[in-house]
Amino acid sequence: MKLKIKLPLLFLLMLIILMFSIGLYLKFVFAVYSPISTSLLDPQYIALLLPIFAIALFIFIILIIYIYFCIEKPIRLLNFRLEEVNIVHPMPPLALRSNDEIGELYKHFNKMEHRLQLAHREQADMIAAIAHDLKTPLTSINGFTEMLAAHKDLPETEKQEYYELIQRKSAYMVELINDFSSFTKEKLELESMAAAPVQATQLFKEIAFEYEYELAGLNYELAYRHSFTDSILIMINEPMVRRVFGNLFSNAVRYGGKNELKVYMTGYVQGHYAYFQIEDNGVGVPDKDLSSLFLKFFTVNKSRQIQKGGLGLGLASCKSIIEHHGGEIAAYASEYGGLGIRFSLPLAVHR
Repeated sequence: MKLKIKLPLLFLLMLIILMFSIGLYLKFVFAVYSPISTSLLDPQYIALLLPIFAIALFIFIILIIYIYFCIEKPIRLLNFRLEEVNIVHPMPPLALRSNDEIGELYKHFNKMEHRLQLAHREQADMIAAIAHDLKTPLTSINGFTEMLAAHKDLPETEKQEYYELIQRKSAYMVELINDFSSFTKEKLELESMAAAPVQATQLFKEIAFEYEYELAGLNYELAYRHSFTDSILIMINEPMVRRVFGNLFSNAVRYGGKNELKVYMTGYVQGHYAYFQIEDNGVGVPDKDLSSLFLKFFTVNKSRQIQKGGLGLGLASCKSIIEHHGGEIAAYASEYGGLGIRFSLPLAVHR
């Protein structure tokens, strides 16, 4: 039975039972306290009950109107929208002003539809990005091999140069494929990720020690500070979180764009989360691109990506790892002039 039929019938049944009970009660009252003994069919008695019936009928009509406009109609609209979901040509989000369960249902549906559209867009972008990034070196390799095949009398030194170019382009293609394979493998690993309590100070010191020497070997500098205490524990999968730090430091070195690069690492606690910041004094990122940095295959400068390597999956990988831990990650313009990345990780014990 439809909800729009079941609910009115239920309220009608309740109304009949209620009014019958009121009638019996009033009969008892009149029989005991009135000198006039009457029956339920007496016109005087019915006249006394008419106002009660009128009020009850009015309440019943109000209930029917409420159920129709606030329950049945919104649900019917949601069912219609579910049949018309189109991730290729999205429709405007459903709008409902109520803050009840149906309003929450509309909000969740809009979020679900947005995620579907985003997943479809990312899938299309992924195919386009892989095709583009593989097509460029393949075109070069094809051109070099045709050149070698057509001009067999080329000097050995020139041939060697072509062979080295082919080798570099092939190595670049292998790197792209490895990056993509690592990213897809990581997505599968995240589904079965196990977290354990880790001391925030110990993790911070180990990361700082590791990358301080690594950056020093490249003639760069790392400055770090934190306000953690030894009692602060974070609930993480340590290898995954270390991968986040590795991606962020690698990103700073690759795209910092300065000979005298300086990287700043900060750690602190706020609320129920431990926060980490990685900043640099490099060339930074335009404000309009900050919100897009964590999208798969997004790069600020395509030519710079080809020169420095990578498929544009490093920050997308960081976002997946942090969000699977229950934290958040964001990019901002650093006060040091370059790019800043801030992410949070949940505390193992809420203080």
